[in-house]
Amino acid sequence: MHNNIKFLQGNEACVHGAIYAGMKFFAGYPITPSTEIAELSAVMLPKIGGRFIQMEDEIASMAAVIGGSLGGLKSMTATSGPGFSLKQENIGYACITEIPCVIVNVQRGGPSTGLPTCPSQGDVMQAKWGTHGDHPIIVLSPISVSDTFELTVKAFNFSEKYRMPVILLMDEVIAHMREKVIIPNEGDMVVVDRKKPAVEASEYKAYEYTEDLVPAMANFGEGYRYNVTGLVHDETGFPVNSTEEAERLLNRLMGKINSNLDDILIYEEYLVEDSNVLFVTFGCMTRSTKEAVNKLREEGIKAGMFVIKTIWPFPEEKIKQISKDKDMIFVPEMNLGQIRQEVERVVKTDCNIYGINKANGEIITPEYINECVKEVLGKCLAK
Repeated sequence: MHNNIKFLQGNEACVHGAIYAGMKFFAGYPITPSTEIAELSAVMLPKIGGRFIQMEDEIASMAAVIGGSLGGLKSMTATSGPGFSLKQENIGYACITEIPCVIVNVQRGGPSTGLPTCPSQGDVMQAKWGTHGDHPIIVLSPISVSDTFELTVKAFNFSEKYRMPVILLMDEVIAHMREKVIIPNEGDMVVVDRKKPAVEASEYKAYEYTEDLVPAMANFGEGYRYNVTGLVHDETGFPVNSTEEAERLLNRLMGKINSNLDDILIYEEYLVEDSNVLFVTFGCMTRSTKEAVNKLREEGIKAGMFVIKTIWPFPEEKIKQISKDKDMIFVPEMNLGQIRQEVERVVKTDCNIYGINKANGEIITPEYINECVKEVLGKCLAK
């Protein structure tokens, strides 16, 4: 038997993925349904020379993660619902200061403390716009336990490569589902480390405008001195009250993502090519949707599915392309239409777009999806 086969929850697979990617620091505060991530990190990190700390609250947890990363450690935190809301100010700070870190949000029912033990996919827009101001963000959403392992590694890689916070947007279903996961051997998956400076300390600029738009990052304690501030800053990191510098900084921050979409965007297609009924979905809804597609196919309805794994930046060009010859698009999601809004924004055709939604903590089943589709098809035929 393969020694690296494990039977894991999604939350556990997330920790194994983080360790594989090189995580050495975790700061967090236990909250349902993400708590197992903190529990297993507390067990595993000391065994590899890493550090776990339970902070006094979610605000401090995010601040500690920023500090851990500045000190040179690959750092992660995990939370849910209200905790994700509390982290937002410091997530914005990490965005403008370009601090690599991973933030796991295991979604639960809301708003406020809402439905702590019930599944939801209601934090899609918060993951993008939760902190104020314009800024880029990468948000990944796994569809299975093994996918959670792989996307956690990807989250760390993107964070280090592009020097920015990355959000792993899980949900309670994936977090507590238990499946077989094959942990790859060291070297089987690519692991990326941050770009280090190649100049003398006296010449180092922490926010230099480089060709790839990603400045080299020196770790605190290595002899490089630089300023870190949430204010708009110049290449040295010191605040400037200049509209030109503000525009230049924001353009660079956006540019390092927008110029690398081919690397960042992750998605899957299932029976898309010959379909005239297209589903666009993500996260735990992928399984119900796939089963619905198969049942519709058995009944002679040519259905297909597009699965979004990189939610932000949104894969709009791909969705534009595959939607051109479709009669209708359905978006099943456990919220009141957050991804559907994005699909409507980018699909500027005569194609009809319908949401299949629940936000009451109840899972959307394949049977419910098919009922919704047939209801729409029936109305179309009656016209």
